[in-house]
Amino acid sequence: MVTPLRLYIAGTHSSGKTTLARRIEMELRATGITVARTGGFAKRAADLGFPKMTRHTAQSTAWIISATSAAILEAELAADVVIVDRTQYDAVAYYLAALQHRGEHPDSEALSRLTGLAQLTCPRPTAFLATVLDPQLPLTVHPGKDPDWTDAAFRQGVDEQLHRTLNAHTVAHIPVPATGHAAAVEAAVETIVTAWAAGVAA
Repeated sequence: MVTPLRLYIAGTHSSGKTTLARRIEMELRATGITVARTGGFAKRAADLGFPKMTRHTAQSTAWIISATSAAILEAELAADVVIVDRTQYDAVAYYLAALQHRGEHPDSEALSRLTGLAQLTCPRPTAFLATVLDPQLPLTVHPGKDPDWTDAAFRQGVDEQLHRTLNAHTVAHIPVPATGHAAAVEAAVETIVTAWAAGVAA
């Protein structure tokens, strides 16, 4: 049995993550690889009553990290490749951006616990893409979104905190600018197909 592979896609909201995930999923399925995709845990957290976006807390962050990790493990039961649309590091970035938005400083013990949890539950994936926000691009507005969705400063703060966190913890990743999505899809698919073929041949 070949160990399932993981592709992580991180980034602030409306920066192209889900579009990337869909394109990669479609390309992988065309090769016969079984793919599962996870995501949507911020909305589930909010539905449960956890604060989100600019109101994010250490508790809501811990819940999202744990829920994401559980969903990945469950998806691996039936898929060759799991595409993680929003990683555990995204939750940490939203927490830090929320604190920055509110003018608060992170509790060092809480932050250490959260980053440690993200590192523990986010082992080295086959590929890790992190979108880079182009603030000049128009924001896609969806009905029913949290009012903070259109807060440009908060959105940019998440982008900055995400890349700062990934670099601070030396998380190997590929930054994906708005003009680089096609190349990122090609690179991710090639990496995964090669790794999968090597696993099958072993």
